Parts: sequence; C-alpha cells; structure tokens
Amino acid sequence: MAIPVMEAVLFVLFVLIISAFIIVYKFKLFYTLTKKVDRSSKRHGGELVAQVLKSHGVKYIFTLCGGHISPILVASEDLGIKIIDTRHEVNAVFAADAVARLSGTVGVAAVTAGPGLTNTVTAIKNAQMAESPVLLIGGAAVTLLKGRGALQDIDQMCLFKPLCKFTATVSRVAEIIPTLQKALQVAQSGTPGPVFVEFPIDVLYPYQLVHREAGIKESPNGFMPKIVNWYISNNVNAIFAGAWDVVSTKPLRPQLPMPSNEDVTKAWNLLKFAKKPVALLGSQSTLPPIPVNNLREALEGLGIPCFLGGMSRGLLGRNSALHIRQRRRDALAEADLVLLIGTVCDFRLSYGRVLNKKSKIIAVNRNREQLYKNSDIFWKPTIACLADPATFVCELHKAKNMTPDWTDWAQILKEREIAKEQANKMKADGETGSLINPVKLLHELENALDDNSIIVADGGDFVGTAAYILRPRGPLCWLDPGAFGTLGVGGGFALGAKLVRPEAEVWIIWGDGSSAYSIAEYDTYKRFKVPVIGLIGNDACWSQIAREQVPLFDSSVGCDLLHTDYDKVVEGYGGVGLKIDNSDVKTVYETFQKAKEYAASGKPVVINALIGKSDFRAGSISV
Repeated sequence: MAIPVMEAVLFVLFVLIISAFIIVYKFKLFYTLTKKVDRSSKRHGGELVAQVLKSHGVKYIFTLCGGHISPILVASEDLGIKIIDTRHEVNAVFAADAVARLSGTVGVAAVTAGPGLTNTVTAIKNAQMAESPVLLIGGAAVTLLKGRGALQDIDQMCLFKPLCKFTATVSRVAEIIPTLQKALQVAQSGTPGPVFVEFPIDVLYPYQLVHREAGIKESPNGFMPKIVNWYISNNVNAIFAGAWDVVSTKPLRPQLPMPSNEDVTKAWNLLKFAKKPVALLGSQSTLPPIPVNNLREALEGLGIPCFLGGMSRGLLGRNSALHIRQRRRDALAEADLVLLIGTVCDFRLSYGRVLNKKSKIIAVNRNREQLYKNSDIFWKPTIACLADPATFVCELHKAKNMTPDWTDWAQILKEREIAKEQANKMKADGETGSLINPVKLLHELENALDDNSIIVADGGDFVGTAAYILRPRGPLCWLDPGAFGTLGVGGGFALGAKLVRPEAEVWIIWGDGSSAYSIAEYDTYKRFKVPVIGLIGNDACWSQIAREQVPLFDSSVGCDLLHTDYDKVVEGYGGVGLKIDNSDVKTVYETFQKAKEYAASGKPVVINALIGKSDFRAGSISV
C-alpha cells in the first residue's frame, strides 16, 4: 500500500533532522559511546585543574572570586596551593607576573567571566611585552548558552588571542589536563609570555549539578521536546565522557632555542679583538634555564663592561666594577663592539640610532622579531643569534681561549659614572621650599635599604629619578613594568615578590598618581600578612606629563593632584601610615627606620612623603 504523501514528507524531514544532528555532533556522539560517563560521581573539573597546577609546582593562585571559577579555587586550596584573593583582577595578574619573574615558574591568575577577564587585559598585555610566563584561567558561560545572552557572556577569545601565545576553550572535562599541560609548556617555550585557558562553567561543576541545571527532562512530551532533550542530554554526556580516566599530569618540557657552536665561535672571534666592548643586558637574560648566578659568573669571567636594564638590574651586585650605570650613550658612541644580550632596539635605544655605525654588533634574542627590531633602518647586526641570551653568554665564556684585558676601558667608563653621579648628588641640595627634595629623599633611601631588598618601581617622574639613584642589591631584586610602561603594577608586583621571597625587604617606589591604581591592595597585605613598604613621592602632580606639557602649552590641565593623605588611606585598609612633610633629613631617617621596624613585625606600611619640585630630570619626555 502506498505511503501517504504527507507521511512521506514528514519521514524525510525526520531523517534529515536526525542526519544533521549526527553530522554536527558525530564526534560528540562517538566520544560519548566510546568513553564512560560516570553519572554518579561527585567529582568536578576543578579537581583536575588543581592537580595539573600542583604537578607543575604552582604554589599560588591569584584571584578575585566568582562563581564561574569556584571549583578551581576550592580544589586548589585542598591540594595546598595558596589562594590569594586581591581587590582587583588586574593586580592578580600583576602578582602572577612577579611570581613568574622571581621564581622561574609560571605565575597563575584565575578570574571570573566577562568583566573579571576584561579587567586583566592591561596586565596581560604588560606580561606579553615583558615576556613573562603567566597562565590566565578564565571562567565562561555554559557551553550551550554561549551567544544566547547568558550572564557575563562575551567573546573572550577575541580579546586574548592577540595578547597570548596560546589560547584554548576547554569543552570537555577530559580536555582539562592536556590543555593545561600544553598551555604551561607554551608559556615557557621560546619567548615566554602569557597564555589563556577558558573554562565554561559546565566543565568545572559535578555531573549531577550540570545535568539538573541543563533542564533535561525525564519524559518529555512531543517530537520536538524529545529532540531538544536528546540534544541537551547528549551535550552534557559528551562533556563528562571519559572525565575521570587516569591521565598523567607531568609537565611537558619547554622548547627553547639554543645557540649553535658556530655562532658562539664567530662571536668570540669578534670579541677577542675588541678594544672597547660593551654589553647591554635586558630582562630576557635572566630567564631560565640558566640560573642568574651562573650568568653573573660568566659576565665577570668575560670582563666586559655592562649596562643592565629591566630585570637584569642588580645582576652584578651593588658596586661591581663592570656595572656601568651612567652615560650609556657616550659609551655606545665609542664602543667598537656591542653585545645586545636580550636587549631590543626599540625606544629605549632610540630604535638603534644610539649605536655606533662602525661598531660590530652581536645581537642575541629568543624572539626573531625582537632580534631584528628596526635593523637595516638605524642599525645592522654583525651576528644575529636566535637563542637563549644567558646560555649564549655562558657558552661564550666557555669558548674564551685568551684573556683580553679591558680593565682600562672599564675604568674610563666607571670614572665617568662616578663623575655623573656626583653631579646628580649635588641636585639633592637644591631648594624645594619647605618640602623634601626628591633626590635627597631617594639618596637617603639608598642608604637605608637592606642588603636583602627588592625594589618595585611604579610611577613616572619620581620613579624615573629613583632609577638613577637606587642600586638593586643583587640579581632579581628590581621589578618594573617593562617596555609597555604600565602604571599600576606596584601593588600586585609587591604582593607576588613578598610571597616568593618572604625574607626580603620589599619596597614599592610609587608616584602619587600611580599609587592610586593599587593602594587598595593594602587590604590584601593585611589579610595575608604580607608586610611590604610603600614610599609615595607625593608632589600633588602627574609630574612626568607636566614636565613637558607646561613649558610647551603653558597649561597644567589634567596634571594637578592634591597632597592627599595616603598614609590615612592605608590606615583605613589596616596598614600603617607614616608621613614626611618637611625637609628635615633626620625626620627622613627616623621615618625609614620606623617603616622597616613595622614591616619586620609583620605590618604593611606606606610612607607618604611630600616632595618639592626638582629639575633633576629636566628635558625628559613622556612619549
């Protein structure tokens, strides 16, 4: 008997619908059929995240709580990972960045979806430009609700793909371990940098809860409700299929570019005939796998005068004969060979224009783009080596088959430095009215700093002055934002630094403008017993901008602040507030000693130092 036309049409339509579902979800169906779905398990995806982080030696997760990520925080705490909740997500990432720089591991921050993640964008970009290996974990809307108007649902991947070396969305619980392993490996490989892994909420919570919240019905009525029910149920089962299969969480080895014997030999053959060599070291030179003390020994063994920047500040100690701090431009103009060891020819080297065109130039960098930055425009490398800078220096030291004597050249540079610093010190005696001269204040701090201290630099004019005066006591004792020039790193950097190095005396050197970005973290310091010391150079002005704007346009619009009582602000957050409001040097000394005593007793401190105007950095520009 013939099938009625309408029934035939419905049958064909049914087949087409089922076929479409099978085509679109064939992998999920296959995966669900071949992997066990444990519907009775109370385990959740946050446990797997915690296991991976624990296996990779992660000791801290910096966060600001949110329901999207609660399973990760709870499970991590259960495994002994310290959860540090900050007052702003950007500071969580800055803290993770500091941990990465000082510990040689990956720093980890976890934040909730939507605005929680958008609040981290500046810090992630800063980590990218500073080449810091940071793992950002972000929550996300339920998989099936993405794009449907769920709470805090935005396209997060489009924000972070341009900023991160690796981005991934975890769509099944079984993907958690391999995805995080890959992310942590990539963060440390080649040129280190931030990575981002997004976790939809349904891969983090237990099966029964996800099943219930998905709205799956036991006995739906009607054809379409059954199809929808099947569709949702299949997705939930696919998320949990094979979720608890035993998988290794062992770290994957980072992939690093290493120097060839040929490049090292060529470099030594140039270096050994140089009369006036100079080495410029950047932050990249302090990265693993070479310990910073090994790098220091190699530099001292080579005997090349060095200018240190970024994280390499302090690498040679406080008073090394090889560390030249002043008149770099003059040294580069005379040098017949320059080693760019992780140093980039960007604005900090006037895009390469400060290099003598007659100099031989050996450039070493893990990043090809940075290695050749602005080359063939203002400069040209004689040898360009795509390799780990610290390894290159150590191999160069091993290749040394003679002992060139650059003592006289180093002495000339050191004498120039001493003369320049004596001239700078005279600026400390300049009149600044009834308020303290900022140069004098910083010289007094230089004398007061502990031998085991870490300096966190966060500001414009005041911090620019501090960079000339303060001497980091050793390797990895100076933290600044890096090439991005970000204001606001102070609170987060100090938090991470003090946790990694609890025995160190951690000082934040703040401008009054920049202090406002993160001064609320004194609440965090109080709660977690992190006794850092903040010194605010309070001149009631955005002086870095005013220094240029006022002479050019005869206006201070947008630059004027107040002599705010930052000491009282900190007291409100549970810290200790001290104040310097006059030019008496004895007061400065006594205030510094009080701050150190309070910090030694476990109390976080801010010194609100009212400073006058100085022409120390006259002519400096902000762009």
